[in-house]
Amino acid sequence: MKYIVIPVTFFQTNCYILWCTKTLYTAIIDPGGDIYKIINIINKYNLYIKLILITHGHLDHIGAAYNLSIKYNIPICGPHKYDIVWIKNIKLQTIYFSLYNCIFKYNQWLSHKQKISLGNILINIYHCPGHTPGHLIFYIKEHHVLISGDIIFKNSIGRTDLPFSNYTHLMKSIKNSILTLNQNTIILPGHGQNTTLLKEIKYNKFISKII
Repeated sequence: MKYIVIPVTFFQTNCYILWCTKTLYTAIIDPGGDIYKIINIINKYNLYIKLILITHGHLDHIGAAYNLSIKYNIPICGPHKYDIVWIKNIKLQTIYFSLYNCIFKYNQWLSHKQKISLGNILINIYHCPGHTPGHLIFYIKEHHVLISGDIIFKNSIGRTDLPFSNYTHLMKSIKNSILTLNQNTIILPGHGQNTTLLKEIKYNKFISKII
């Protein structure tokens, strides 16, 4: 398995291009914008794009998803159906987040504990509400890699001062779905630098409150 991170939009959202090295089957995760940056990376590595994965419905994570799905004739998978409140309000999101309007439709909702195969990679899906009601995380157990979206960051956690967010739900999600993982897990967050679960247990002041 390999992955590349592409920062997109002025929010510097981490869009991940993740692929199976044996089959070159590839997932685009959270393509929030800057579609040509994403396409250039795909072309550089001659990857076989199979699907788009979405952690949650904020515009900086979904902005280029529909156009990429049309270009490569691939499904958009995610987020959880509870993020319909954000998907239905994309025009309002453009004002709230000061981002360009986009089309987001024909996605397939994902469910808690669902699994998706990507070549020889098995992706475990967990519903982790808090930052948004329908937030998902993607865990690749064999490689100890977690795509955490905006749930947990290096030395921090996701915002809960936004509409439909909930601090109690966020902390419960972290405790039940992230702290139970192998401590050597590499965390690939929605913004900022990579980290590990062990480092967050040691140094993240928010995590220390629930251990």
